[in-house]
Amino acid sequence: MGATGAGLTAAAGAAVRAPVTARARRELLFCLIAVVLGLAVLGVPFALAGLLLGIQRITHGTGSGHQASASPAHPAFAVLNLGVLIVILLLVVFLAPRFGRGLGAVHRDLAARLLGQSVGPPAPARRGRGGLGRLAAMLRDGPGWRAVAYPLVKLPVLVVEIYAVVFAVGGLVNLTYPFWWRLFRNHPPGVRLQPVPVLTPFGAFHVATFAGTFAAFAAGVAMVLAAPWVARGAAAADVWLMRGMLGRGRLAQRVADLEQSRALAVEDSAALLRRLERDLHDGAQIRLATLAMNLGLAREKLSADADPEVRELVDAAHQGAKDALVELRHLARGIHPPVLDNGLADALTTLAAGSAVPVELTTALPRRPVPAIETMAYFCVAELLANAAKHSQAGQVTVEADEQGPSLVLRVSDDGVGGADPARGSGLAGLAQRARTVDGRVEIVSPPGGPTRVTVTLPMHA
Repeated sequence: MGATGAGLTAAAGAAVRAPVTARARRELLFCLIAVVLGLAVLGVPFALAGLLLGIQRITHGTGSGHQASASPAHPAFAVLNLGVLIVILLLVVFLAPRFGRGLGAVHRDLAARLLGQSVGPPAPARRGRGGLGRLAAMLRDGPGWRAVAYPLVKLPVLVVEIYAVVFAVGGLVNLTYPFWWRLFRNHPPGVRLQPVPVLTPFGAFHVATFAGTFAAFAAGVAMVLAAPWVARGAAAADVWLMRGMLGRGRLAQRVADLEQSRALAVEDSAALLRRLERDLHDGAQIRLATLAMNLGLAREKLSADADPEVRELVDAAHQGAKDALVELRHLARGIHPPVLDNGLADALTTLAAGSAVPVELTTALPRRPVPAIETMAYFCVAELLANAAKHSQAGQVTVEADEQGPSLVLRVSDDGVGGADPARGSGLAGLAQRARTVDGRVEIVSPPGGPTRVTVTLPMHA
């Protein structure tokens, strides 16, 4: 019994506090703006109908009386009416999806700002070529037409949102009845005034006496307490509709989530490799260099009459430390080349300078790709240059790197013997697989006799 009483007390307290919470105010404001937008959109068909009626009246003239109404319309006017109707219909077809997308963006922004609910935008509209192509693209714009249908499907929710606004505004008005009644209803005893209506969402009743104003006050209290909960339910239903009609859809949203997860995984992997390279450079490499220096000092301090076996062991240890240091440096560069810290253009310049085949390098990169893409692009060019040196018998290699819209495009071509085939284990298959992990692609043109041209397309962002 005690637990039940405590629960009822908590529920009553929540109901009393609901109208004054920030969340309730935001939800009521959302419903109010949604009502204004919904009514405005529903008025568009009536406006178009009025426009067509006005055009028809203008083209038929403004004659008066029975003669004007009975006279048949001239055929030219009928053709003009048909032409105007076709033009308006074409304008509606062209503009409706765009208007729907804009309206959807407004509703998504309202949901994000007032309700804290993020609804992802749909896929961008495709653009056709030419007039017929653009018309066909508009007709196939599924997200745009879903956004056009959204206000119609939303009609039941709009009614509930209207009720929420009426509950809030009407309840506040009804709360004022006892306070202004004696100020405006102080008539002499013999005068009878008309009863004052009290509006509620379920109908109206009339108040004729001061005692009756307390009934209006009670109705106002009930309406004010109910308004936040009605608004909350309407807002939740509206957001549910938005996710289904104004968002990406389940499949598209799933694809977007997977792409985001993949991008985070790629970036995290690149950051982990950079951290590993720094740890090797700042830790193991320095210690190994110190060991090599100490062994070199120990060898110099050995006396001339020292045991030859001891000298030989020290020499071997010193040479082994130096060899291990060189291998560690190559390993660190293979994990993450330090030259990439200065940008992809400088890194490609370093690759070209160290290539066994003369390289002509051209770069046009006004923006830097993300670090993971820079690293991938660097190793792609390094692999292609190594292949050209080993297999192509080329005398000249050309490397081009430029930004084309959202993509980074790398072109590596040589004047060698050609015949490059990914199936023969030249590293090209692994290159293509590495590019596909970020939705990139590798195109290879290498006829027998040459030349060979490899194009690697990567996104600027993983």
